[in-house]
Amino acid sequence: MTDGWHDVGDAADLAQRPLQQILAGQTKIALSFIDGEFAAIHGACNHVGGPLGQGTLDGDYVVCPWHNWKFHRVTGEGEPGYEEDRVPRFECKVERGRLLVRDKPLTTRNRRPHTPHSLDRELGREPGPLRVVGISTTVMDQQFPRYSTSEALLETALDHARSKYEIDTRLVRLRELSFRACEGYYSKSARACTWPCSISQMDPDDGMNAVYENLVYWADVVLVATPIRWGAASSLYFKMAERLNTVQNQITLRNRVMLRDKVAGFIITGGQDNIQAVAGQMMLFFGELGMQFPQFPFIAHSRGWTAEDMERNVAVVQQSDELRDGARALLDRCLDLANRLQQSASPPFQKSGRKASGLEKRHD
Repeated sequence: MTDGWHDVGDAADLAQRPLQQILAGQTKIALSFIDGEFAAIHGACNHVGGPLGQGTLDGDYVVCPWHNWKFHRVTGEGEPGYEEDRVPRFECKVERGRLLVRDKPLTTRNRRPHTPHSLDRELGREPGPLRVVGISTTVMDQQFPRYSTSEALLETALDHARSKYEIDTRLVRLRELSFRACEGYYSKSARACTWPCSISQMDPDDGMNAVYENLVYWADVVLVATPIRWGAASSLYFKMAERLNTVQNQITLRNRVMLRDKVAGFIITGGQDNIQAVAGQMMLFFGELGMQFPQFPFIAHSRGWTAEDMERNVAVVQQSDELRDGARALLDRCLDLANRLQQSASPPFQKSGRKASGLEKRHD
């Protein structure tokens, strides 16, 4: 390095790639080469630090590989309409066939003020009685609805919560929500899976916001109802589960458990067997999100693998007092555990500063 200039490599070799990430000293640089001219901007995106040099070029704009934010390859300014979002630009030159980049930026980074997303707020339970949300994952034609056995039992449980306990309930039907499938930003980098979800940040009409809001901020008890489809939960269930990666990723990346002292129960029905496998997957998944389960955490019904007379399956559920009682009992168990969790909720363990007893030493 001479007078703040870093030799970053052979210019002819670097000119072989239109965009690449390099280091100028300790600074990551997004280096571009178009029409015989090098340009250098800072390699960290303004959004969540994505590696701009590993992205793509859209004309004269560098496109971040994580969430597609764009910055002019020469000026560092954001795409039209977002020019105030600027990453630093750096001076570069070719001498004796070597490319030199100066370590002092010509411009400063500027993050345009953005209105925080509605989900981007502190975690915490609002005071008040216990609250129950039901999530129905049944797929059907909204214009020509049909009877759903799993959703009917879910509605029975929610009616029971309102009539017996006089508590607030909400019913979320995934089929009524328009939301994109998970686009796999975490496959580019774990840190590319953000909270709020990157899709939610980009799409103001993202239907998954209703699931996030109820699951993370509102409900104490979550009842998830699904039919059995080819031995598994419904396709909408898995579409929702993949989008909930944003919640699980907060645990693995930041040790931020977003679902505390919350209880989950499950309602599973179908013309096919495999109830235990479906329930096992659901329990494992929601357990990994941080949720708790009561004793006997699911109710289920199936007439077996060969019971293809679906109208008969519907009739059995419609006429079954036992299944409706089971849905009410599941709700009772979930509320009992949720109540005990709320009563026992306490701040995280902290050292008191006094000499610890033997028990405290083991916890310290």
